[in-house]
Amino acid sequence: MKFAVLDFETTGLSSDKDEIIQAGLAVIDEAGTVFSSFASLVRPDKPIPAEISRLTRITDDDVQDAPQIEDVLAQMVPLLQDAVLVGHNVEFDARFLQTALDRSGYLPFTGRMVDTVDLTRLMFPTLPSYQLSSLTQSFGIVHDRPHQADSDALATAEVLRIGMDKLRSLPLVTLQRLNMLFDPDRNDLGWLIALSLQEREIRLPVEEQGYHYHRQFAMKVGDWNEDMPAARDKEAEETARSLADMPFEAFAEEVRNRLKQRLPAYEEREGQDIMFGEVLEALEHDSHLLVEAGTGTGKSLGYLLPSLYYGLRDSKKIVVTTHTIQLQEQLRQRDLPLLQEVLPVPFKAAVFKGRSNYLCLRKFEGRVSVPDYALGPEEAVSRGAMTVWLSETKHGEGEELNLGRSKEEWDAVASDTASCLNRSCPWFHKCFYHRARNDATKSDLIITNHALVFTDMRAEHRLLPAYEKLIVDEAHHLEEVASQHLGQKTGYTSLTVPLQRLWRDARSGLLSQLTGVLASIGHEQSAAWIEKVEMLSPKLHEIREAWERWTEALFGLLASHAATDESGNFTLRLKADALPSGWEAIRIDGENVIQLLSDFIRPMEKLSVEIREETDEYALQSLLTDLGGVVKDMAAVRADTGSFISLGEKNFVYWAEGHSQYRGRSVWMYGVPADVSGLLKEGLFDRKESVVMTSATLTVDKSFQYVTEQLGLTEAHKDGRLRTALLPSPFHYREQALVLIPRDFPGIKGRDGDPLFVKALTESLRDVARTVGGKTLVLFTSHRMLKSVYGPLKESLEPSGIQVLGQGIDGSSRSRLTKQFREQPASVLLGTSSFWEGVDLPGDALTCLAIVRLPFQPPNHPVVEAKSEKLQAEKKNPFMKLSLPQAVIRFKQGFGRLVRTATDRGIVILYDTRVIDTNYGKYFLYSLPGPKMEHLPTMAIADRVREWLAPRENGEGGEAG
Repeated sequence: MKFAVLDFETTGLSSDKDEIIQAGLAVIDEAGTVFSSFASLVRPDKPIPAEISRLTRITDDDVQDAPQIEDVLAQMVPLLQDAVLVGHNVEFDARFLQTALDRSGYLPFTGRMVDTVDLTRLMFPTLPSYQLSSLTQSFGIVHDRPHQADSDALATAEVLRIGMDKLRSLPLVTLQRLNMLFDPDRNDLGWLIALSLQEREIRLPVEEQGYHYHRQFAMKVGDWNEDMPAARDKEAEETARSLADMPFEAFAEEVRNRLKQRLPAYEEREGQDIMFGEVLEALEHDSHLLVEAGTGTGKSLGYLLPSLYYGLRDSKKIVVTTHTIQLQEQLRQRDLPLLQEVLPVPFKAAVFKGRSNYLCLRKFEGRVSVPDYALGPEEAVSRGAMTVWLSETKHGEGEELNLGRSKEEWDAVASDTASCLNRSCPWFHKCFYHRARNDATKSDLIITNHALVFTDMRAEHRLLPAYEKLIVDEAHHLEEVASQHLGQKTGYTSLTVPLQRLWRDARSGLLSQLTGVLASIGHEQSAAWIEKVEMLSPKLHEIREAWERWTEALFGLLASHAATDESGNFTLRLKADALPSGWEAIRIDGENVIQLLSDFIRPMEKLSVEIREETDEYALQSLLTDLGGVVKDMAAVRADTGSFISLGEKNFVYWAEGHSQYRGRSVWMYGVPADVSGLLKEGLFDRKESVVMTSATLTVDKSFQYVTEQLGLTEAHKDGRLRTALLPSPFHYREQALVLIPRDFPGIKGRDGDPLFVKALTESLRDVARTVGGKTLVLFTSHRMLKSVYGPLKESLEPSGIQVLGQGIDGSSRSRLTKQFREQPASVLLGTSSFWEGVDLPGDALTCLAIVRLPFQPPNHPVVEAKSEKLQAEKKNPFMKLSLPQAVIRFKQGFGRLVRTATDRGIVILYDTRVIDTNYGKYFLYSLPGPKMEHLPTMAIADRVREWLAPRENGEGGEAG
């Protein structure tokens, strides 16, 4: 068997209109050895577009004397004879091949085709990206000329070899499972799997080590154990005794000495030492603490070390919560393993996430037991990838997987309370959720996230193991997450997804499966039960139609009463005393949905109970449990829709959102507490002995007053239960950062800026980017303005070899844009909201940060509006009490992108002259950590940037940052 690995470079994406400009072909054997290759440029009939030349580095001059496609095919066709065609996105190359063969008078290619995108998705389900350049990086493949057909074909051949090797080395039961998911007659990847399985089954059996087997699945982990080993109890007692005699200073000194041995570059930091003392003091005296710790303080160690010392000494469980998965993983993979090495005593830590983050093995078993004819190719790849992942994962957390757009696949197999059989489940002692919960119960320290802390609060503290001491990292997000998780959010798909899980067609869906299982068990009541199920099934169609009527009607209300924003989004707040005209008419549609849901839910629940009581058949019990979970989701939609229609919670803000392009399908209904301070006070701060909150951005003008009021800590502050600490920075900002304000810059008119402002901004950014050779991040508050600047800036910087990357324009995710920016220093990256925080660009990647506009939130957002009304009723100024502090904290987050290490050095340009022209501007500037600040004419900025960066070039100063 031979494989012909093909890659074309083309003038565009359409095989009918566009042409091939380069062909690359590598012919390899089963072992992956290249025994023949071919490459040639191809002369097209029309010029090569500029963006294609930029991507491929192939110009019109290069192809001027190249052969035409007919001559190239004459050499390629013999190599394709009897070969399996392989490509990275093989359909694309195959389309161009078939068109070229047809036009040149050849018969079409009729052989098998294997896509290395699908093969790597299946074999390596946790890779961050399946783009060829990303795969070559992950696998360490030499790929020196990406987007050149010969280089891409050889790289793809190597990817195929690695994928095939992995396929052949899978546990036998995993390979058998994959074979059941793919039909080899309809799917060429299935044919490859079947072939590998045949080879494997005729070979002598090989002992497979490192796997645990259960119900014909191979897993990386065995059973979890509920019992706390006596040795662990004894160890904890010994640890507590040894720490009782060791003051924290001695404990910290020993850790520091071990850290210096382990990490020679480690140095003590004044801010971190202060944080040790403050955190320990708060924990020991049952007080709350707000601590602002800027970049470089060593914040994670600053709270982990004292909290572990305290928790181990006093046998108290410590919970640490973060906002982002990124920080959670950093703690799990970097900080905690390091502390395990350097602490003088042992400790046990666990990461515990929300239940839907874990795979339910029982649901998954049912999901992959569906016959291959009922699966589409995308479903087969997603479920196959999860089957492979099962033999590799230790935690069973969905975040490990890269399922692309298959979110529904994960949702269908995610663990949830409503469909859990608990101890009756044959998977109970393998269950990832119960394993994580059990680990958390036995741990000294639990790492979780803000969302689970509030979900636990709503569930009356039944989810997390009991704790009294909480450390909140990324605490500037606490209020926002509390508002989301203590409120409600219901969208079009909140109901359509459960409906589809119940009934997709006569062959698939839980109700179809239920009738099948009832028929097969031959119970005397089976016929009567099947009749009831068949009577209920049509109701699902009625519910769906009613739901679509309601969401369309709601969208109509949005379109007629709300203005659209720059992206086509509508937002409409609903106030009980000022409902929009037409509300009463559409409200009937919503109430109709609620009634129809009740007409289905009640009899379905009754029937489930009846069947459960009459039979203990596992397959049936399992199916009814899944059914119960979906029905519970429908009941939640019913409750939330009822609350939304009646505007039922007095202290909630209700609003609807939708998008002009997707109409009813884009509708979301929200209801959140307008003010969470009281809920946080009662549910968190009054219940817990000590809550330590830390972030790089908690103060406004060096004061904690805003965050104290927003989080409901005012009373704790009055009672002396709240401590605050603003830590000194380890960086020398006066030497490391220069803030420039062009004092004569045009003022911004309107949210998106007028043509004069956009033109001045584009020209200034062009001059600065040329001066520093790219290395510039530009932060916008409006995507429309970003788009206005993107085109002209890209055009003006192209001749200088500087690429412009635009968020939401180049079709890449934030992480991919950041990666491109790091890898290609001669770049200007234009970003909006999500780039204001959480983007780490240390060292030489970033020299200049441009802030286009002060990041005020739109005052007409329903929650901001409701908070402003409350402040006005209290005779307070909403701008000074709400809008300004929020914007200052966001501004500080943006500024924090520039200096990430002690050697970073760079410039911030503030194009919003309100910082010097208004009374409130000083709050922004005073909140910065002491950089050098200058205002000067716009024309002088590029020269000042060059001058300030010059010392770096003759040996003084640090790296650009």
